[in-house]
Order: sequence, then C-alpha cells, then structure tokens
Amino acid sequence: MGWWQMDADALAGSRFVLSPLAEATAALQTLHLRTSAHPGERAWLEAHLPAYHARLADEPLDALLVRAALGTTWNADFVTPTPLGDGERSFEEELTRVRETLAAEAVADLAVSLGGPVPEPLASAPDLPYRIAELLTWVWRETVLPTWPRRRRILEADVLARTAMLTRGGWAAALDELSPGRTRWLGEGRLQVNTRDHPPRSVAGGRLLFVPVTPSRGWVSWEGTQRYAIVYPCTGALTDADGPAVPSALAALLGSARAGVLVRLESPLSTSQLVALTGQGLGSVGRHLKVLLDARLVRRRRAGRSVLYDWTEAGAALVRAQSVRA
Repeated sequence: MGWWQMDADALAGSRFVLSPLAEATAALQTLHLRTSAHPGERAWLEAHLPAYHARLADEPLDALLVRAALGTTWNADFVTPTPLGDGERSFEEELTRVRETLAAEAVADLAVSLGGPVPEPLASAPDLPYRIAELLTWVWRETVLPTWPRRRRILEADVLARTAMLTRGGWAAALDELSPGRTRWLGEGRLQVNTRDHPPRSVAGGRLLFVPVTPSRGWVSWEGTQRYAIVYPCTGALTDADGPAVPSALAALLGSARAGVLVRLESPLSTSQLVALTGQGLGSVGRHLKVLLDARLVRRRRAGRSVLYDWTEAGAALVRAQSVRA
C-alpha cells in the first residue's frame, strides 16, 4: 500500500481547502470513465455525457489527450496541480497554472501517466496544456458551474464535519473515512493514501492539504517537498439533487424548512450532512433538530465519533401518513 510519513509540523500545518479546479477535474474523470457511484451522480452523468461526447467528436486530439492524461494508475501532473493552500482561488486563477505548463513538461507528464512513450500526434502537439485547459473550462462552465453554489455548500459541510471530528477524536477520526478502502490513519505518523504498492513518501517539513470534491473521484498530488494534496470524494455528495418531496400538509404543520429536515431522516444523518443536503445554515438546522427532538419526532444517538439523527416511531408515522395523503 502507498503511505506517507508525517511529522508534527506537517500535521500542524495541514488544512482543508476548496478547489474549483479539482471539482472540474473530478467531473471530467467521471465523464471520461462513464461510471457513477450513486443516483445523483448517475443523473448528472446522463444529462451531460451526450454533449461531452459531441465535444470530443469535434476535437479528436482532445479525446486522445484525455485518455492519456487520466491514466489508470496516475494522472498527468500538469492536469492536477497541487493547490497553493494560501487562500481559495477562483477556477480561472487555478487554471492559469495548467495553461502555463510548457509543452515539453506536459509530454513528460503524459509519459508517466501512460507508463511509456507518448504516441503521435500527442508527442509533437505544441498546445497540449491549452487544449486540456479549454476542455476543463468547458466541463466547468457546462456541467459544474450551474450547480456550484449547492456543491460548495456540500463541500463546506464536509470540511466542517471533519474539522469537528478532528477536534474531538484526532487525526484517526477525521481521516479514517476520507476515502473508504483507500485512505486511513495507520498511527505513528503514517497516513495510507491508496492501496497501490508504492514506496513510502516523507511529508516531513511539507504542508498537507485535504481537498474535497463532490464527484466520486480522488487522487494525490505533490509539488517538490513543499506541498502535498489528497483529493477525496466528500460525504453526502449529490446523493439526491432535489431531496425527498415535502408533503404540503407537513410543511404547513412544521414549516417547510423544518419539514425538509424531518423528511430526510428516514436514514440516520449528522448535522453537517443535513446542512449539505438541505442547503440550510448550520444554526438553522440545529434549531430545527432541537424542536424535532423536543417533539419526540426524531432521536439522537452516537455512532463512533459522530452524532446521528433519525425518526422515532412517531416521526416515521407522521411523515408516512402525510406522504400517503399527498
């Protein structure tokens, strides 16, 4: 397995950051692989895949470039630059680093992602960075930007939840489920980043960045010995773009926002997940949960280091009775 050796300074300097470019790149990977992890992602893929295929049909060299850049074991480095970690950048600001890559560097990166020589016509193309930047711009503008406010709320909720877990239970709590099956805290300063048979890498003296994305994709990257990044699929990502319907009678009884929280609790969810899925603020969700708890419509229980909420029998009966009427 691949793991990184941390030291106290690297842990102290670690932080969660949002990256619009990483979000667009993860979306490009989803379009390229044509696979989805949940119904919300499947609906997104079905909506955008025809236009993506049409875009590549018009630019055959772009199709070759995507297949080469998004390798089976490694992404070409110039496509996934490590975030700077010094404040959030816009998509256009981040994309500048892709555009400014030298053609020779891009070809060298493709050789790594391909695991061998870069075939023609890619090897002699002078504009590979420009081409991938234009394709990422199309993916961002056409498939990500229309839902970016919602995606951003989901990402912020994930960061909020993991920061709280870090405070309560340390790095093991915050990182064990960063990317289930791939990333986990091994103890003694060791962080497993994937399941591949790579030699350990020291992150001592560097800065480690954790970058959530809503598509079900992830990767690692680094630049020199200064910055390292783990891009991971976040919690609660687009599992149901619209959420369950709120019966009108239930909305009239409880208020539409509070009813929107209640109807989502058929399965246990944390406060941060409810924030992500409803789009409501943390304070609002907390107040709604307190009212629902006092009314004994939901219950609160601890699951490991998380606090989860779901229906009581009374809450289930109320929602289901109103749903039948609707």
